[in-house]
Amino acid sequence: MTLLSFACQHQYPSGFQLGVAFQVDCRFTALFGPSGSGKSSILAMIAGFVRPHRGRIVLGDEVLLDTERGVCVPPEKRHVGVVYQDSLLFPHLRVEQNLRYGAKHRRRRRKVDFTRVVEVLEIGPLLRRFSRNLSGGERQRVALGRALLSGPEILLMDEPLASLDAPLKLKILLYLERAIAEWDVPTLYVTHAQAEVHRAAQCVVVIDRGSLVTCGPPGEALSRLRPVSDGAE
Repeated sequence: MTLLSFACQHQYPSGFQLGVAFQVDCRFTALFGPSGSGKSSILAMIAGFVRPHRGRIVLGDEVLLDTERGVCVPPEKRHVGVVYQDSLLFPHLRVEQNLRYGAKHRRRRRKVDFTRVVEVLEIGPLLRRFSRNLSGGERQRVALGRALLSGPEILLMDEPLASLDAPLKLKILLYLERAIAEWDVPTLYVTHAQAEVHRAAQCVVVIDRGSLVTCGPPGEALSRLRPVSDGAE
């Protein structure tokens, strides 16, 4: 079953051109490539924050974008949950208020239980704290919880672990894997770190210079690559 179909072309004022087509058929798909390759741009197009010049995006059985037919679903009506490297929590709100903001903006009928999200992500002790006082790992868990509570058809995660040290990255990945298994939510995970791809992804889409390089199971796809320098997009 195809969970997400993406085929878009776009040219930015800077001259950078993106032309990529792929399908997501796995629950956890990594979008991998060096800094500046276009990974974050793809997520922005799926979320509706960037409208490509030409393309078609289908999430499940819903057409989010079809430029030939003039279809472009606005971001607030797309069933996606987004988690960024900077968690973008509201600093003036407590953790519980940040989480309930996600529940308030739920975009589909299937309810994600607030108490269960708190239990799975182990954030109960944080509920009364202001988000500005959280550690990096705590912020990412809360951001993930807020995204889950919006009831997404897909999670879009843009380098969520880039600023964390190695032991904490592994810990947060474990929470993410637990959440994906609990709510059976497909995830498109942007990273430039091969270790994260091998650890968690079922399949990987490799992007470089705005183009598709290869895709497939991580072991096969990454073994065909030349060494890719680390960096953040």
